[in-house]
Amino acid sequence: MSRSTSHVDVARPGFGWVAPALVFFGLFALVPMLALVYLSFTSYDGLNPPVFVGLQNWQTLAGDQIFLDSLRLSGMLTLLSWLLQTAVALPLGVYLAGKERTRAVLAAIFFVPQLMSGAAIAVLWGTLFDPNFGLASVLGPLVGVPDGNFIGNPSLAFYVVLFVISWQFMPFHTLLYQGATRAIPESLYEAATLDGAGRWRQFRSITVPQLRATIITSGVLIVVGSLTYFEIVLILTNGGPGTATRILPLHMYVEGFRSFQMGYSAALAVVLLVIGTALSLVITRVTGYRQMASQREGL
Repeated sequence: MSRSTSHVDVARPGFGWVAPALVFFGLFALVPMLALVYLSFTSYDGLNPPVFVGLQNWQTLAGDQIFLDSLRLSGMLTLLSWLLQTAVALPLGVYLAGKERTRAVLAAIFFVPQLMSGAAIAVLWGTLFDPNFGLASVLGPLVGVPDGNFIGNPSLAFYVVLFVISWQFMPFHTLLYQGATRAIPESLYEAATLDGAGRWRQFRSITVPQLRATIITSGVLIVVGSLTYFEIVLILTNGGPGTATRILPLHMYVEGFRSFQMGYSAALAVVLLVIGTALSLVITRVTGYRQMASQREGL
C-alpha cells in the first residue's frame, strides 16, 4: 500500500483558533508577571512612580528573617495540606462513588463547604474557636488546652489554620476522586472478584493505579493552592500570634499594603511565582504525568 493511501492527513485547527487564548494569556498573565518582575527591582509605595533600585529589594529579602520563617511555614502548610487532604479525600471519594442513595446524601452534605467563601469559613471557624463563648471553650479542657485558646497558642495556631483550610478544599478533591472512580470499568472489579480479591486488595491493585493521573492532578492543585492561601489566615489569625501563622502570601500583603513597600512585596511575589511553577514542573516530570496514557479498557 502506498504512503499516499495508507497515511491519512488529519486537519488541525489553524492559528486563529488559539489566538484568543494567547491574547487573553498575554494580557492577564504574561504582562502582569513581567510588570511584577520589573517592580521587584524598584522602590514603589503605590502612590509615587516606581524608582529603579537594582538588587536592593533582593538583598533585603535575603536578610529578612520573617521572610525565611514565612517560607518555612508555607512549605509546611503545602506538605501537610497535601498529606491530609489526599489521605481523606481519596478513600472518601472512592466511597462516595457508590450508587447507594445514602452515599449520594452524604456527598451532598459533605460538599457544602465548597459552596462557602473563604471569608465566611474564616468567620465561622473563628467563632467556633473563640475561647470565651465558642466550641473551643468546651473542648479545650478535654484535649489539654485549659483556656480553650487554640488560635492564641503559638504552638497550635498553625494547625488550626491547616485544619480549616483542609476542611474548605477537601470536598473539591473528593469530587475529583469520586468522578474518576466512577470512570473505572466495572469489568476490572468483576474479574478481581472472580479471582478472590477482597475490597482492600481491589482498592490497592485496581482503584489506586487507575486513579494515578487524578492523584497527580489533585496534588498539583493542592501544592499551587497552598502557596496562595490568604484570606482564611488573614481573617482567622491575622498571621498571629506573633508571626506563628504568617505564611508567605500574608507576609507579601503586609509588606505591600500595610508598610507600602510595593517593590519589596513584588520581590516576595516573584519568589512565590518561581516556587509554584518549579514545584508544578517537578511533580509533572518526576511522576511522568506528561507521558501518561489512558488505562481504561479499549483505549
